[in-house]
Amino acid sequence: MDLGLKSKTAVVTGASIGIGRAIAKGLAAEGVRVVGVARRNDLLAELVKEVGSGLIAPFEQDVMEKDAAEKIAAFALKELGHVDILINNAGGSRPLPVDAPDSKWDEAIALNFTSYRRIAHALLPQMIARKWGRIVNITGKSEPEGLNAAFAAKAAVHAWAKGLSREIGEHGITINCIPPGRIMSEQIRRNYAPDYRERFAEEEIPVGYWGEPEDLAALAVFLASPVARYITGTVIPVDGGLRRYQF
Repeated sequence: MDLGLKSKTAVVTGASIGIGRAIAKGLAAEGVRVVGVARRNDLLAELVKEVGSGLIAPFEQDVMEKDAAEKIAAFALKELGHVDILINNAGGSRPLPVDAPDSKWDEAIALNFTSYRRIAHALLPQMIARKWGRIVNITGKSEPEGLNAAFAAKAAVHAWAKGLSREIGEHGITINCIPPGRIMSEQIRRNYAPDYRERFAEEEIPVGYWGEPEDLAALAVFLASPVARYITGTVIPVDGGLRRYQF
């Protein structure tokens, strides 16, 4: 299928490793010019070398820094001329004890929700002016096994994105969320032994294995395309059937 993405432009946050890297590569493979944003410039440089400088422009930036959204938008617009697609991917898990101070909650909300909202709203005006845009948010599961501030923040992303979809649809802009299941990453390999991963897959994941970043990237690239014009305000898990809820 021709997704109609050739000559489109995109910003991908958290692009240096894992899911973000796979999405950046997937978009580039479709002919999209991508600004890849991440904190680790060495890994961004490897991505540029692998994909090609004509399709990937690296921007070293921590989304938690003051005015990060404005800096990302300014760089991307200077580099690309305009931004058609935003992939909000930078984030991190934040398990907290019941007595955690407000500062820990504030940090998690800032990273996993506020940064998404700020970058999107920084890029929305030019999407509205061009009457086209795609926003895809990589979020998190809705079945927390314990207290984790990131889960609360990602739930906020789902609610914000649903509300925003009602406002921007008339401008040809869609916004959707993808909560990953057990997707292999550096962190997963570091924190979970192979025997645990195998046992968990057998007992909990209907398809029988942990996903790879490319499994999620396939959906993200589709949602970023003109072909997905009638899909907006949704939350679509990519988890091999792990989640047990029915809607």
